Amino acid sequence: MISCQLSDYRSKVQAQNASVQVPKLKLNDGREMPVLALGTWLGFNSKGMVIEPTSNEVEQAVRWALDAGYTHFDTAWIYKTEDQIGRALKGVPREKVFVTTKLWNTFHARDAVVPALCESLRSLQLDYVDLYLIHTSIGQFANLSYDTTDYLETWQGMIEAKKLGLTKSIGLSNFNQTMIERILENGLEKPAALQVEVGLLILKYIP
Repeated sequence: MISCQLSDYRSKVQAQNASVQVPKLKLNDGREMPVLALGTWLGFNSKGMVIEPTSNEVEQAVRWALDAGYTHFDTAWIYKTEDQIGRALKGVPREKVFVTTKLWNTFHARDAVVPALCESLRSLQLDYVDLYLIHTSIGQFANLSYDTTDYLETWQGMIEAKKLGLTKSIGLSNFNQTMIERILENGLEKPAALQVEVGLLILKYIP
């Protein structure tokens, strides 16, 4: 007799993936990160605004990903999915998952970094994240006008967040080589990772 019960299917998937070992990559600070992650950005709507979840779709996707053997989950403050990830990960041993989130453009002031991360941690229901990234190099105000805060100041705030134990590693997203070299030339901590967007329609990072 063929069973069509979802619970039976999930049990089989969990059993098949119990021994799955996702390869890991060593970051610049020596810590390891699973190379495969579930992204939780839902895209832009027709008005160019970030699509926010309207149901528990992200929470369910994370649960299915856990069943399939995923251990790394990527989010950001601007995605508005941190709370659903937090609910999905509740009950999962903290050391079994790797969580990445990102600092949004409106929190680039040095003294705004730690409060922003604390807000993300409350949504995620975590004491720390594994990797915290500056989402972009350009700061903005709430009205979307540009903030002239130097990203070196932002990076110093990131270093402080790490020292407080709120994140294990700190890194960058959408920064170029010149920007990274400027951080290093100023004697600041080397970013543990750089996340960039690459795809068939996004060729600017491909030689």
